Amino acid sequence: MSFLNSVLHATKFSSPFLSTLVPSIGLAYTIQGFAAVPSIFAQTERFYDLSGSLTYISCTALSLCLPTIRARAAAAAVGGVKPAWSSILSALAGSGGSLNWRQVALSAAVSIWATRLGTYLFSRITADNGADSRFDDIRTSPPKFLAAFFAQATWVSLCLMPVLSLNALPASVFAALPAAVTLTDIIGALLFIGGLSFEVTADRQKNKWVQEKKTKKHSEDFLTRGLWSKSRHPNYFGEVTLWTGIATLAAGVMVTNAGQVGMGLAAYGLLGQAAATAMAGVSPAFVALLLFKVSGIPLSEGKYDKRYGNRKDYQEWKKNTPMFFPKF
Repeated sequence: MSFLNSVLHATKFSSPFLSTLVPSIGLAYTIQGFAAVPSIFAQTERFYDLSGSLTYISCTALSLCLPTIRARAAAAAVGGVKPAWSSILSALAGSGGSLNWRQVALSAAVSIWATRLGTYLFSRITADNGADSRFDDIRTSPPKFLAAFFAQATWVSLCLMPVLSLNALPASVFAALPAAVTLTDIIGALLFIGGLSFEVTADRQKNKWVQEKKTKKHSEDFLTRGLWSKSRHPNYFGEVTLWTGIATLAAGVMVTNAGQVGMGLAAYGLLGQAAATAMAGVSPAFVALLLFKVSGIPLSEGKYDKRYGNRKDYQEWKKNTPMFFPKF
C-alpha cells in the first residue's frame, strides 16, 4: 500500500464530512510542526507569519480536493476509471461537477486574504531585520516557541472552520440546493469584500505613513489620518468583518436541510442547526477574541498609552476616535 493510500485509509471515517474535515485540520498542525523545527534551531520568527499563510492556503486546497483524491484512489484500487478533476471555472459557472461555486469562491477568498496578509507581514518583519517583539521572551525557549507554532495551527483551524466545513460537504448537498443566489450569499460576499477592502486600505495607509516618517516627510508619532481617524484599529475591524462574511455565506448552506444531512446532524433538529451555526461562527468569534483580549488591541493600546498617554493630542484622538467600530 502506497503512503498516500495509507494516509487516506487512516483518515477515512464513516462520515464523508469528517473524512475531509479531520485531515484538513490535521494538515495545519503537521505544517506548523515542520515549520517550527528550523525556526527553533535558528531562534528566528522570520518565517512564522509566512508559514501561517501557507498553512491557510494548503488546508483550504486539501479540503477542496480531498473528496476527488479519495474517489480517484478508490477507482485506481479496483482498476476502474478515475473520475476527472473538477473544473474551477465550471464550478463558478454553476456546472462544476463535484464542486460548487460557493466552495470555490470562499476557498479563493481565503487564499487571496492569506497571500496578501502573509506577504505584507513578511515584508514588514524583513524590514525589521527579522525580529518581532512578540517573540522576545519565547524565541530562546524551544517549548514555548513550539507552542507558538501549534497555537498558530489552532488559529488557522478555527478561522478556517466555515470554509473547511463547506468544502467537506458531499456534492449531493449542493445538488439539492436551489440554483439561485441566496440572501446569505449576498450578505456574506458583501461583508467579505467590504472587510478586506477596509483592512487593505488601513494597512496601506499605515505603511505609507511609516515610510513618510522614515523619510522625514512628517514628525507625527501616531497615525490619525484616513481610516485611522475613523477607528483606532480599522485594520482589525476589517479583519473581523471579512471573517464574518465568510461565516455568513458558509452558514447559509450548513443550516439548510441538505447541509444538515451532509454534516450528519439532520436527526438533531434545531440543535443540529445551532451546531452548524457555531461551527461557522467560531471563525469571526475567535478572531475577535484574539484581537480584543490577546495579541491585537491590548498590545497596541498598551504600547501607545505607555508612550503617549500623558500627551493631550493623544488623549483627544483616543477620546474622539472609536476603538473598533468606525464612525463616519
